[in-house]
Amino acid sequence: MSNLPILDISNLRTNPDGSAAQGTAIQLRDICHNTGFCYIIGHGMSARHLKLAAQMQAFFALPLDERKTLNLINSRHFRGYTLLGNEVTGGEQDWRDQLDFCDELPAPKLSPHDPAWLNLRGPNQWPEALPSLRPAVTEWMGGMYDLGTLLTRALAVGLGLNADYFADYFEPRGDSRVKLIRYRMPATGGSSQGVGWHHDTGFLTFIKQDQIGGLQVDIDGQIIDATPIAKAGEDALVMNMGEMLQVATGGYLRATPHRVKSPPPGVERHSIAYFFNPRLEAKFKPIPLPPELAKQAVGAQNIDPNDPVFNVVGENILKTRLRAHPDVAAKYYD
Repeated sequence: MSNLPILDISNLRTNPDGSAAQGTAIQLRDICHNTGFCYIIGHGMSARHLKLAAQMQAFFALPLDERKTLNLINSRHFRGYTLLGNEVTGGEQDWRDQLDFCDELPAPKLSPHDPAWLNLRGPNQWPEALPSLRPAVTEWMGGMYDLGTLLTRALAVGLGLNADYFADYFEPRGDSRVKLIRYRMPATGGSSQGVGWHHDTGFLTFIKQDQIGGLQVDIDGQIIDATPIAKAGEDALVMNMGEMLQVATGGYLRATPHRVKSPPPGVERHSIAYFFNPRLEAKFKPIPLPPELAKQAVGAQNIDPNDPVFNVVGENILKTRLRAHPDVAAKYYD
């Protein structure tokens, strides 16, 4: 394999119960089992992508002092701006700065007995100098949530389940997240690690990348470049599995390792990552796979025993947030 597979989901959007959509559901299942990564075309999100990308560029063009007013250290909910080099993957600095948002919610009032991961809910930090960013983010997240729901239903069908099988994990609404990311090398120092090798901890991830490459996927030891592509005038999304689907399928579907290599000095790479996740409280149990699929399940845990997968969504997501942002962890969670 030298390229990621391409999946056209047009028929899922136009007639999700039709025979062509049933075939796409099987394709989706097989892709998710064999590679865990693919390109998605026919998604219908291009106009919203352009609007949000323009706002993202405007944010990163703000003076550093204005961006720093949204510093992630202000938020126990891991919302806001991460300065260049302030995130860690695999114990090493990631050379990117980014802005994190989730659904806008009030800060929870927790008792000493409540799990710490409930603090992943809360308010966002928005730049006062760029009021047009908030509606662009909100509109884009709404469209991506609908897209995630559509593909989740198709994946359930492909796995031999009722289309609504996963719905209870998202009721009344899942806890999704978006990251606006800029990869760049500092003027001095830095490394080739835009973000280090990792698995995504949630359910489905969608990545809208610009034309600067750097995303790489490890499929059974073979490193594949997820080069940006376009079809019929539409930029493809990259989609991959998270660890919750690994847990749910006993490893029939797996969270595939991936990384981003830093662009050359003087070059910036922008991407928008959307994490379509169930509710934080959702607790996954192995699903009843057909026997021919179940025999291909290799186990829910990662190969590395130091990287356990938890079956509660909030617990699994918080583990990586604490590792990636030790300053926030020390301030609010120690």
